[in-house]
Amino acid sequence: MMMMLRSLSRPLERCLGVRAGGDALMWHADLKPHASGDFSIAVVQANNCLEDQSQVFASPFATYVGVYDGHGGPEASRFVNKHLFPFLHKFATEQGGLSADVIKKAFNATEEEFLRLVKRSLPVRPQITSVGSCCLVGAISNDVLYVANLGDSRAVLGRKASGDKENTVVAERLSTDHNVGVEEVRKEVEELHPDDSHIVVYTRGVWRIKGIIQVSRSIGDVYLKKPEFYRDPIFQQFGNPVPLKRPLITAEPSILIRKLKPQDQFLIFASDGLWEQLSDEAAVNIVFKNPRAGIAKRLVRAALQEVAKKREMRYSDIKKIKKGIRRHFHDDITVIVIYLDKHRGSSRNKRTKQNAMGCTMAPVDIYSFNADGGDEDLLQTIT
Repeated sequence: MMMMLRSLSRPLERCLGVRAGGDALMWHADLKPHASGDFSIAVVQANNCLEDQSQVFASPFATYVGVYDGHGGPEASRFVNKHLFPFLHKFATEQGGLSADVIKKAFNATEEEFLRLVKRSLPVRPQITSVGSCCLVGAISNDVLYVANLGDSRAVLGRKASGDKENTVVAERLSTDHNVGVEEVRKEVEELHPDDSHIVVYTRGVWRIKGIIQVSRSIGDVYLKKPEFYRDPIFQQFGNPVPLKRPLITAEPSILIRKLKPQDQFLIFASDGLWEQLSDEAAVNIVFKNPRAGIAKRLVRAALQEVAKKREMRYSDIKKIKKGIRRHFHDDITVIVIYLDKHRGSSRNKRTKQNAMGCTMAPVDIYSFNADGGDEDLLQTIT
């Protein structure tokens, strides 16, 4: 019976995504259509519970991309994965299309709904006050690109160079890393807290807000935003001497809007697990110089090869390390590559647009997915 179920699941795996080359903690979908071209997605898990969540929604009229990098647990990223796109659709419908205002309303509504969940869950799961998620969203509609971001996931554009360098590609970063390791972000946080000379401190090898968190914007992390939660034991262990006067971090996204141009080739949306290992330029060159099919998986493998190189190990050794332990070597990594063909007059556009419908989501937990089982609680999306 089990063999029959597994054989029936294989066509579904081919449709939704597949296991990747002997790495039980990797999943990928090689190439699928969206309204402007093709896309590829890949995820590798390092934590005991996958804290990265991701999705691509394609329709004949628009493409939406989401990468949600959780911290403190998977609950916030799973929540965003379920609620943010419906809010975007709701507000875009009400206001007659996508806009910066629509995106801000969707982010705010997601934040408020998660806060309500935290309040309901508090008696039985007090640790949920310290769960949060970075949130990176891309949307393409009418040849206009929107990129909204909280945290340090990143969107990078690959565009053809002009002039004599037509066979080369240039990397253009489209999002802001809201991480206090960046000097400008550190100054921004310090200016918001002029009465606290220790708002950002260098500890455990990196800059952190109050010695706790590196990102300055997120969904969740309510113990750092709401005074009523500041007494959370996790917060108190860092020695906060006074009650929370104002939010230490925010859920206000930075938003970029730009018209797509003929030289724009592709977009890379990825959690910081990728960017810790590869520069913007290195990632863009890999996409530019290699075939489309499996390109997101190729980027993840390139990152893992860098991990192995730094540790003086072989890549094959990295693949053998179990979840949880593997987090000591690298973070969860999510990569989505979006190819841009429509505005370049591609002859493939009519076929692509007709087939571009549906939502692709990475498994909630790669290990459980690839093991054909596992803890059912991991497979439940928080409601």
